[in-house]
Amino acid sequence: MSWSLWVAFLVAAIVIAVSPGPGAVLSMASGLRHGYLAALRSIFGLELALLVQLAVVALGLGAVLATSATAFLVLKVVGAGYLIWLGVQKWRARPEPLDERGAAPGRGRSLVLQGLLVNLTNPKAIIFMAALVPQFIDPRAPQLPQFLIIGATMVVVDTLVMSCYAGLATRFRPLLRNPRALRLQNRVFGGLFVGAGAALAASSK
Repeated sequence: MSWSLWVAFLVAAIVIAVSPGPGAVLSMASGLRHGYLAALRSIFGLELALLVQLAVVALGLGAVLATSATAFLVLKVVGAGYLIWLGVQKWRARPEPLDERGAAPGRGRSLVLQGLLVNLTNPKAIIFMAALVPQFIDPRAPQLPQFLIIGATMVVVDTLVMSCYAGLATRFRPLLRNPRALRLQNRVFGGLFVGAGAALAASSK
């Protein structure tokens, strides 16, 4: 991969990462509720899913998903259902005190799993990646090193952007010191998750 091609991909990766989506909502919700360090666990799950999606594209399975209406529909329903379920759980959550020391170990694993599932069950992300990534692959050169460079670039960029979203959200933690504010925070992010799920459910390829 030439430098010019990599720079072009870097710009594309930044634009994609900055665009608000379920990953950004999860990063902000985790940062606001549990603090920045705990939010990094959610982000770690998001990046694991990103690597899995890239592997799917590298193996050619992304093209199968793009051409199979049934596979797309199944994954879309699962992803939309999971986002809506997260939103309902967040909406109904009791206004418990903020975690001042970050999430407990068990909760930390749950945050990683949430991040993994939020990205992994989004079929549009895989299809978009299947359409974008091949444009930056030189078919005359070994493909594995190119996919490794692309994967590293996407993960670093997305981690930095999601960390900024989480860090921004943590700035508002001092405002959430009473049950009414905590309940409002739960319902705002619950509504955002439900909205993201509904948008995914209504989407097409």
